[in-house]
Amino acid sequence: MITRHTPLPMRTYLLLTLSLPLALIAACGQGSGPGGPGGPGGMPPPEVGVITVATGEVGLVTELPGRLEASRVAQVRARAAGIVLKRVFREGSDVRQGQPLFTIDGATYAAAQASAQATLARAQANLANAKALAERYKPLVEANAISKQDYANAVAAEKAAEAEVAVSRAAVQTASINLGYATVTAPISGRIGRALVTEGALVGQGEATPLAVIQQINPMYVNFTQSAAEVMKMRNALAQGKLKRSAGLEGAQVKVMLEDGTQYPQPGKLLFSDLSVDPTSGQITLRAEIPNANGVLLPGLYVRVLIEQAVAGNAVLLPQQAVTRSPQGDSVMVVDKEGKVAPRPVKISNEQNGQWVVTDGLKPGEQVMVDGFQKLRPNAPVKAVPWSPPGTAPKAGASGAPGAPSATASGAAPASSAAPAKS
Repeated sequence: MITRHTPLPMRTYLLLTLSLPLALIAACGQGSGPGGPGGPGGMPPPEVGVITVATGEVGLVTELPGRLEASRVAQVRARAAGIVLKRVFREGSDVRQGQPLFTIDGATYAAAQASAQATLARAQANLANAKALAERYKPLVEANAISKQDYANAVAAEKAAEAEVAVSRAAVQTASINLGYATVTAPISGRIGRALVTEGALVGQGEATPLAVIQQINPMYVNFTQSAAEVMKMRNALAQGKLKRSAGLEGAQVKVMLEDGTQYPQPGKLLFSDLSVDPTSGQITLRAEIPNANGVLLPGLYVRVLIEQAVAGNAVLLPQQAVTRSPQGDSVMVVDKEGKVAPRPVKISNEQNGQWVVTDGLKPGEQVMVDGFQKLRPNAPVKAVPWSPPGTAPKAGASGAPGAPSATASGAAPASSAAPAKS
């Protein structure tokens, strides 16, 4: 008996060929655990950069808009009428108090002085004559050689002559002052601007003609404003004990940021805070004094003023990238000991040196996520490693290589701790 084998169809043969390796793979994988990240046989948990929370006192530095102003400003005016003969200063230079600036034609004032001196000389001569007459009459009246009325007239004439001398002396002094006005001097020391008149100009006719402006730019004043609402909010926080008053607020250190973003190297001090609020803007004006020995600061320059007005206790400084700000509130991502990540609402006070000042919501020792947000997966654990700011060398144990040991909350590197810093 001959048995015939019917060949299998090609489609059935291909299905059997492909099913064999799949069955082998399934059989080999039955002893393995879950294949998710961090599970046996899966990928290790992703590394994320964290900082360890350390609370302390943080000075709340407020940044306010301000404008520079010369500490003293004086307008140089002509107090004598006449023609300007000469300008004796260099425009834009530094001048001293009393330094000659302009020369005005003083011929008429010199003549008036000479006339006053002549009048004084005549009055002095009349006084000498009246005095001599009174002295001659005195023994005569005692001897009854002349009447008492004649002696009284002589004494009165002497006193009138003395008064005339006093008037003439005052006239000479006035004439000398007017002649001195022909030489215009600097009323204060400082930097003088451009001349407002030229040689040959007629000045002082009917009013004191402006000739130039002198500004004292060392030190400089910076006037800046703050919202009255912010001031009241801070005062309430101080009254409730939420904030501490910065030591020596009057005379507190003030720093200035220039328009190009650089910080002026020399700090100043707060002089005063205005007692009233501008009704149109709701702002309070403050003034600080800034040294300007090198003349870098100029009047009218717009600046940003940094001033520490209060101190927050148990506050934390966090990099701005660690905080998520939204209309619903501010929050951070906290990593627990098991590597689980959860959002945490926090309270932000203000910004300081590129960091947020967190006053509520975090406890010492907690780990706040700063980097690696793109690695997060739902319900997946992470591996916390100390975060270092860009441009700094990573600490030992903070390597991003798989299997590298990570620092714990108690042994985190200083670069990865959210420690507060005084401004």
